[in-house]
Amino acid sequence: MRNFFRGRTGSFKPAFEGVLHVFRTQPNSWVHSFISIAVIAAGIGAGLDFIAWALIVLAMALVWVSEFANTAMEALVDVASPDHHPSAKVAKDVSAAAVVIAALAAVIIGLLVLGPPLWMRISAILTLR
Repeated sequence: MRNFFRGRTGSFKPAFEGVLHVFRTQPNSWVHSFISIAVIAAGIGAGLDFIAWALIVLAMALVWVSEFANTAMEALVDVASPDHHPSAKVAKDVSAAAVVIAALAAVIIGLLVLGPPLWMRISAILTLR
């Protein structure tokens, strides 16, 4: 049984190496990190319920998965086509566009989920003054 768990935990090593690669090589990963932390703080401040948290976590995961897939796609394209090729550019551009679409969807979800409770809290604070 011990060997089973060692084998399973060992299989996470490449995944952690992938995470480290993304943070070392992709400046946007730091932007995503900052925004994720800010959204989590806003969610705590807004007192989100379970469903709202599920939507926020799903939206953040969508952005992160897109960023990781984009990084993988760029690496694969660089190996497959070290010289500039129009199709390689299309692959990289479309992969980057997927990240932008995920990020825009996350912003919309964030506004829909976080907007009303934060607005109510801000309004309550402003009314007390």
